[in-house]
Amino acid sequence: MSLLIVGTVAFDKIETPFGKTDKILGGAGTYIGIASSYFTDQLNIVSVIGEDFPEKYRKILKDHKMNTEGIQEVKGGQTFFWEGKYHTDMNSRDTLATELNVLADFDPIVPESYQNCEFLMLGNLDPTVQSKVLTQLKTRPKLVVMDTMDFWMDIAWDALMETVSMVDVLTINDEEARQMSGEYSLVKAARKILSMGPKYLIIKKGEHGALLFDKKENCFFAPALPLEEVFDPTGAGDTFAGGFIGYLAKTKDLSFSNMKRAIIYGSALASLTVEKFGTDKIAYLSQEALNNRIEEFKALVQVDIKMID
Repeated sequence: MSLLIVGTVAFDKIETPFGKTDKILGGAGTYIGIASSYFTDQLNIVSVIGEDFPEKYRKILKDHKMNTEGIQEVKGGQTFFWEGKYHTDMNSRDTLATELNVLADFDPIVPESYQNCEFLMLGNLDPTVQSKVLTQLKTRPKLVVMDTMDFWMDIAWDALMETVSMVDVLTINDEEARQMSGEYSLVKAARKILSMGPKYLIIKKGEHGALLFDKKENCFFAPALPLEEVFDPTGAGDTFAGGFIGYLAKTKDLSFSNMKRAIIYGSALASLTVEKFGTDKIAYLSQEALNNRIEEFKALVQVDIKMID
């Protein structure tokens, strides 16, 4: 059930209405890896860091059973850094700083020990980097999941479309789905995006849940768990993706019905992530805490209903 993750390992500096942080551990690869580690212990990651990446953060990756052979360390380089400030509604934010640093020249290399992975998660990155990893694999994984964003739609459309055509599952948010498809209706948007290549599409709606579509026009909606307080939404989407593919890697069941379960697990982990800054809540999550959150989701979505005669 080996899982290969491609994504950033980075520094974040975050301010929300609940407080602010100094530089903390962040990056799509980090969140995906931590979330998926609760389901599988065969985790490989491809990324890049600078010489400034501290031992305490390396330990977190190791504690979550990530094989870091594929993380390139650039001597004298600085790790990718993002700083943002969230508005009161927590749904919008301002980017205060983006320093690509070593990410600017990142050329991914898949180690020999990573070959024959069964599952591949392409975290949000330049689509040319994502496709380079996929094409380096000697055997195509059983499932390839890709995350992307509007930034790549704006500056790298052709490369993005090429990579999208190569994957099995695409995850984007609702506004990105509308931008990619040119359709306002998410149902119409899903149909058009699925015609671009993917077999499945996940449309994330933040605090309003997530939608799953397939080419057979099956649809599933998972609500988001209502929370009293959201401290930091950073990394929630990546945590969701990690939980989703981690559950599938554990169960090895790629049916639509099992993907629905995977979405619930991904949503549960994402709901835990936002309750503290950065990776603080999920870095050392107990199995009991995860199980309790899953039970909350089950209570939220289950209903015994009888048809009216």
